[in-house]
Amino acid sequence: MSVAEPRRIVLFRHAKADWPPVPDHERPLAERGRKDAVEAGRRLADTGIPFDLTLCSTSTRTRETWKLAAHEFPHRPKTVYEERIYEASPGELIALLNETPDEVRNLLLIGHNPGIQGLAEVLAGAAEDDARASMSRRGFPAAAFAALTFDAPWKSLEPGVATLADYWAPAD
Repeated sequence: MSVAEPRRIVLFRHAKADWPPVPDHERPLAERGRKDAVEAGRRLADTGIPFDLTLCSTSTRTRETWKLAAHEFPHRPKTVYEERIYEASPGELIALLNETPDEVRNLLLIGHNPGIQGLAEVLAGAAEDDARASMSRRGFPAAAFAALTFDAPWKSLEPGVATLADYWAPAD
């Protein structure tokens, strides 16, 4: 079953985290991470994608990344903090995305590597312009994001069905 208008999903890796003596889940952003989160928010807002929903890991660094990035958006989408994103594999992330309600057209997922990068690579059966080459060259550093499109219901999201439409990473 196809949909009239392509769905869009943006996979956003949290910004650079600090390494204080706390459990990994509680690690905050580093100073550079706070700056990169704001810049990534600007870049995401510049895409013009009207996000309907944000799914964000419950970790401190992803929550801080989203809080800083969201200030750059003209309209903040509904946000769900989802603990299943933390340490999730690409397959686990696909299973989570398959649960997305059909009325959601554009979704932002904020998570962690290696799951986010792996998901982008697994979903992208095709790519526009030089998005795949850029992602292959740069990897998926902190605060990077990949935008993908697909023409099916969320429950049909599976490996290879999406097109990598855009990729951005902060300058080193």
